[in-house]
Amino acid sequence: MTSEPRLLDRPHLPSSPPPLDWLTLADAFEVACLVRCTPTPTARPHTPTPPQRGTVEFNREDAALRMRQLLARLDVPVEHEVVTGGLRRRYELHRLHVPADHRAGFTRLRETGWRQGRRELLGPAVGSSTPRAAWRTRLASAAWRSALLAGGRHVRRHILGIRLADRELAAVLIRSAALLEVPALLHPGAGCLVVSVADGPDRLRIMERAALAPARTTTLV
Repeated sequence: MTSEPRLLDRPHLPSSPPPLDWLTLADAFEVACLVRCTPTPTARPHTPTPPQRGTVEFNREDAALRMRQLLARLDVPVEHEVVTGGLRRRYELHRLHVPADHRAGFTRLRETGWRQGRRELLGPAVGSSTPRAAWRTRLASAAWRSALLAGGRHVRRHILGIRLADRELAAVLIRSAALLEVPALLHPGAGCLVVSVADGPDRLRIMERAALAPARTTTLV
């Protein structure tokens, strides 16, 4: 006796990636924020979408080194290329290349980290004594650390500002500053957005909370 086809079977939809653990999320979210601070590659003519992003370019060495450190902890290989240019005013560009056979995993990790981290930061408040609250604070620090390393600095006598083209990242920075107990403002700039905190105690607190934490270590059993 042959079995009849089951007409009510639901189609198999692609499953969303599982949530990241907190340690992985903190690193993947910071990587995503660093990437969002950099220019987005555009599509070539006759191609509907830009190619899968495997190269990230920074104009500051410390931003590139931080990205390399995070990717090493996430087991993503990367090549670091330094390009020097300019005539009267010399400059360096730091290009990080993820090998082609690792780009899909890099993209998936980065996008999952961004979605999950953004959801945690923009979600409803949680009790201040819970472990989740401590991790949200860590994510907030990671967002500001990325912006200070890779965003466009907009420093004036009375403010510390970050120039951004990414509206979602700007919203995350505003909420992150609130979680770090620092008021932040959003201003329109020339072709960009500027997120700023006041000079003085607010600036010092943001700089202190965004300082690099010691590298995580693996516990040996």
